Amino acid sequence: MRIPDEADFRSRLRSAAVTARVGLWLGICFGVCFLTGLVSHYAQNAAHPVPFPTSPAWGYRVTQGLHVVTGTAAVPLLLVKLWTVYPRLFRRPERGWRNLLLDVLERGSVLVLVASAVFMLASGLANSAQWYPWSFSFRTTHYAVAWIAIGSVVLHVAVKLPVVRGALGSDVDDAALDRPAATEPGVLTRRGLLRATWLAAGVAVVATAGIAVPPLRRVSVLGVRSGRGPQGVPVNKSAVAARVTASATRSDYRLVVANGDRQVALSRPDLLALPQSTRELPIACVEGWSAGGTWTGVRVRDLLDLVDVPAGTDVLVTSLQESGPFTTTVLHGNFADDDRTLLALALDGEPLSLDHGFPARVIAPDRPGVLQTKWVARIEVPA
Repeated sequence: MRIPDEADFRSRLRSAAVTARVGLWLGICFGVCFLTGLVSHYAQNAAHPVPFPTSPAWGYRVTQGLHVVTGTAAVPLLLVKLWTVYPRLFRRPERGWRNLLLDVLERGSVLVLVASAVFMLASGLANSAQWYPWSFSFRTTHYAVAWIAIGSVVLHVAVKLPVVRGALGSDVDDAALDRPAATEPGVLTRRGLLRATWLAAGVAVVATAGIAVPPLRRVSVLGVRSGRGPQGVPVNKSAVAARVTASATRSDYRLVVANGDRQVALSRPDLLALPQSTRELPIACVEGWSAGGTWTGVRVRDLLDLVDVPAGTDVLVTSLQESGPFTTTVLHGNFADDDRTLLALALDGEPLSLDHGFPARVIAPDRPGVLQTKWVARIEVPA
């Protein structure tokens, strides 16, 4: 079997003019996905050298929605870009150390980009489905590979910048940068191929965006959440899966609020007897889905005042859930002090369902869903 040669690929569609235009939008998608991923990673950190903002309340909802949508839109863009540059994989290296170095960098950056992009997509989809057929930490590995992916993008752009500038600065049908063998017309025109690519990316966006944009949920067939769930809000982990059904429904449940030697223990009736606040707040998860709700409960700041916790103090929130990476979370001082941060007891005017965190859960503005601790057992100042 003969190994293909670059000259065997004769379609005019496989051109720098098409590649540069698709690559521009692919780079934008990768950039947005990377930056919003950094936001999410920082938001979940226990330490915040620079306080993560509590406003706007919908900020995390937007960034995570963009993260998933742009990652999905990148799939058809990447496939088309790879199709247009595929013949270059069979190009013989040019003579001279400089040309050879550029060729190695070009091919190496593409190889790393494709490998990292496939990993990011596959692991991201598995995370959205809450399926983890691996032993490594999704969050830390996804974060590390994101840096590899964006590094390969930057390297690839740096190597190909003269070609990209020339291609974008000329008409899409200009043949000046075409390979010598690319002389045969394709099934589509170059503009037709680009329109089909934009359409495919647009369909991918619409088919996914419903996770964060409720009006699109009926057509977002790729959305990981339909918006349905107890009390109209989806859940990632049920009480049964968290093994808290018995402990969360015990008649002797008490929420402990502690500051050193000072502490109070409050039953659910005690909590309901305290001044109640109602807030419209979204809950947004790292998988990109989000939903709005009307939450009612006790301001966390009011609870901390019961044991004289100073303003700006970070506190630990502990769940009745006994195992898992987020059984204990840090509620940073600016969130604890925000009037919108509640120990929620009700959702949309009804007592919290067990799957939404009964008897009490944390809900705060602009905060990842994994940190909005359910089945809260204890709030305390760390020793």
